[in-house]
Amino acid sequence: MHRMEPCNTPACQSAREIFHELEEIYDEHNLYFQTIGSVLEAANILDVPHRLKLILTQPKNEIMVHCPVEMDDGSWQLFKGYRVQHNNVLGPYKGGIRYHPEVKLDEVKTLALLMTMKCALARLPFGGAKGALRIDPRAVSKDELMRVTRRLTSALGDNIGPDYDIPAPDVGTNAQVMAWMADTYINFAESSSKVTARGVVTGKPLEFGGSVGREKATGQGLVYVLDALLPGMNIELDKVSCSLIGYGNVGSWTARLLQQRGTTLKAVMDHTGAILNEAGIDAEALAEHVKTTGGVHGFADATAINNETFYSTPVDLFIPAALEQMVDLEHAERMQCKVLVEGANAPTTPRAERYLLEKGVEVLPAILCNAGGVTVSYFEWKQNRQSETWDEELVDERLKKIMTRSAERVLKMSKRLNCNMRIASYASAIEHIDKVYELRGVFP
Repeated sequence: MHRMEPCNTPACQSAREIFHELEEIYDEHNLYFQTIGSVLEAANILDVPHRLKLILTQPKNEIMVHCPVEMDDGSWQLFKGYRVQHNNVLGPYKGGIRYHPEVKLDEVKTLALLMTMKCALARLPFGGAKGALRIDPRAVSKDELMRVTRRLTSALGDNIGPDYDIPAPDVGTNAQVMAWMADTYINFAESSSKVTARGVVTGKPLEFGGSVGREKATGQGLVYVLDALLPGMNIELDKVSCSLIGYGNVGSWTARLLQQRGTTLKAVMDHTGAILNEAGIDAEALAEHVKTTGGVHGFADATAINNETFYSTPVDLFIPAALEQMVDLEHAERMQCKVLVEGANAPTTPRAERYLLEKGVEVLPAILCNAGGVTVSYFEWKQNRQSETWDEELVDERLKKIMTRSAERVLKMSKRLNCNMRIASYASAIEHIDKVYELRGVFP
């Protein structure tokens, strides 16, 4: 059991000062405070104007809605939803919609903040937002899910739009949910804007304005980042092993794409359990198993293991690709890896990250590694606005260019500031945002 000493890192100290100025109590154990603490640490190293720190510290808008929905049995349920719009100085708000029974406002705020940083790092013309609905999508029927989605879209109203705020899939949502959202929005849109109205969301089915490559985009982008950074660490993808937390869209595509490069998948953990095969798990076969059963548990060509064994399995790349804070200090002390690759948003606690960095483990941050999803969402949004359809080769080519340039920015900033990759990624994003504020000013 670890004794929780007060945090005295530069990140915590900077955050305490800002929140004291805002007359708010800083809680170092809260995910949002932890994340903004790291962002403010990067801002301090860059010595940006104090106004920018204040602006970034809190979202512009925090929207809460309650959606009454009739269920199949005739009963009614009330679902709580959120949309947090963090910053839009670079362009329209952009960020996913999550369906999960345990979502909280601070979690959504964190993800919106990270979207601001992610879009700025990739130099996309978007700001950051995030949405969530407190619901277990596995516990409702397809018709109930449709009615809930349409009700949420209606409740959000003008708070979303192709020129203002563009949602996308996240945990618990998919292309079908996006199709329902877009259809609902289009039915409320003025006739003059119906052509471009389907661009209100991205991650839609191909038949309804989606983009090729969007489903695999986050995993594909992560692989492009590894292509850019691992050679500098003397690591070759075709000679390494990896472990994965989560085998949904991001995890399964990452595993399948890495398998094509010759990487060995040793262990996987999700909400149903953990499995291990030292000789390698077939990523394609596991994807089919998860599609059929809903989880990795019971996969025939691997052995069931407990969580402790999963975290302590020696691998070259450890890839958390599920929910936030899946790697805490206790887990980090068991881990035996060379590189932690953040496929999910904020999967590593600050204490765990400090421990891993001191141990010599490189940590590649989420706002770099999983930016492939929002990048191809940008491509989809652009195709919708221009009534175009791009082929997969063009999408992959443009995605690789953006992900490679982002990785190069982080590496360059890391050397310039002599800091870890997370602080470097935030610093590169903040520097870009700062330049735009200098040009635009703060209205009025």
